[in-house]
Amino acid sequence: MKQPGQRVRILSEALPYIQRFRDSIIVIKYGGSAMTDDKLRHGFARDVTLLKAVGMNPVIVHGGGPRISQNLERAGVETRFVDGMRVTDAAAMRVVAETLAEVNRGIVESIVSHGGDAKGFSGSDGDDVIVARKLAHAGGEDLGQVGEVAAVSYRLANFAHRQSAVPVVAPVGAGKDGLAYNINADLAATGIATYLKAEKFILLTNTVGLLDTDGTLVSETTWSQVAKLVKQGVIHGGMLPKVTCAFDSVKNGVRSAHIIDGRVEHALLLELLTDEGVGTMIR
Repeated sequence: MKQPGQRVRILSEALPYIQRFRDSIIVIKYGGSAMTDDKLRHGFARDVTLLKAVGMNPVIVHGGGPRISQNLERAGVETRFVDGMRVTDAAAMRVVAETLAEVNRGIVESIVSHGGDAKGFSGSDGDDVIVARKLAHAGGEDLGQVGEVAAVSYRLANFAHRQSAVPVVAPVGAGKDGLAYNINADLAATGIATYLKAEKFILLTNTVGLLDTDGTLVSETTWSQVAKLVKQGVIHGGMLPKVTCAFDSVKNGVRSAHIIDGRVEHALLLELLTDEGVGTMIR
């Protein structure tokens, strides 16, 4: 149990960060264990509620891959991936959209249950905020209704800055061709963070962050240093796309990107409101 003096020091340490980031947009890519573990899920909802209460403007962008796969199997719709992208025909798109809308409602309800306020944008019933275009696969394969972010509506920026509710966004975009598009959640979050010129873009992952050649956590770095780790093969596999998203956001106007361990309780608060943080910050 923490002594009273320790509790006061923790609160005092948070104060300058609360002051610095007041009224700032914080885009959070929500996924991994933080989204599926009940204890972590409730902790995340409380943390987001607290950030909004102290004057920050969190925007949540979520995925739903495992549940989508389960629902596609139940519906008898084949799941196939090409370079990590789920091939999405019309039948699959219906299941994807319905599943993401369910996930979206669950996140909103969780925040509300912890005393906060949230508004879901799932791309259903005209509530879409992502303008999408069809993703062209480098190998020329047709991925169906798989898209990328072409633009983000002014409505989301206005809502994030002016409303008391936290926007919760599913990665479904509306194309000018009238079709709905399934967008990779990391890419959707990157596009939204860039468009909103967020102060911070935070990716909740199932890793501790970036590690150096000795396996030590890199708490703060620049893209040039990250590029060296990529060239040396230290950063590889599933971490590469997340690093690329972090870099793209910083290159295009986001002040800093953070890759943090969503398996740690209250990782969001630890990264934003303490001196040490709990992951890797890329400037």
